[in-house]
Amino acid sequence: MTEIFSYTAYRQLSQMFLAVIFFHVSEYFLAAVIHGKSSVTLKSLLISKHYLFAMIFSLLEYLIEIALFPDLKEHWVISDFGLVLVVIGEIIRKIAIITAGQSFTHIIRVRPDEHHQLVTYGIYKFIRHPGYCGFFIWAVGTQIMLCNPLSTIGFAVVVWKFFSTRIPYEEYFLRQFFGMQYVEYAQQVVSGVPFIN
Repeated sequence: MTEIFSYTAYRQLSQMFLAVIFFHVSEYFLAAVIHGKSSVTLKSLLISKHYLFAMIFSLLEYLIEIALFPDLKEHWVISDFGLVLVVIGEIIRKIAIITAGQSFTHIIRVRPDEHHQLVTYGIYKFIRHPGYCGFFIWAVGTQIMLCNPLSTIGFAVVVWKFFSTRIPYEEYFLRQFFGMQYVEYAQQVVSGVPFIN
């Protein structure tokens, strides 16, 4: 049981908590800067019941595994690879938000807006949904960083499933707003989430 207070647990859990805090605070901060503080709500922190459940499950998995199978958490190459993925995912997502500016929102637009434009430059030249791509990499990376085998698979499946319905829904409206311009763009640029066209 002393493994819970080991250097491994301290390092991995500290990295996880810092990653989660930085992700959500920076999302809120960018939303406030881009859209104005009066337009930002707690929804801009992107914390839902499902998200909280997943994070609690991953923490429980970590604590059980470090107590029962402490060697499982000692794979530093794997843990460090997860940390690299967390940083890469964070960078991709934040570049996406900054590049899109007022065209980026946390809630899918279902009506045209005067500030909404089709962004096809910067990172959007290479990835159609870099914000989703970054989040996918970040979320899976957090679990690899913790050496959580169950949550790594679980996060990958659940986040992919979420985006497999969200991306087509969002793209329906993007085709409505931007017509053939969006259709041609979507044919030329990958979505950024594996196996989702």
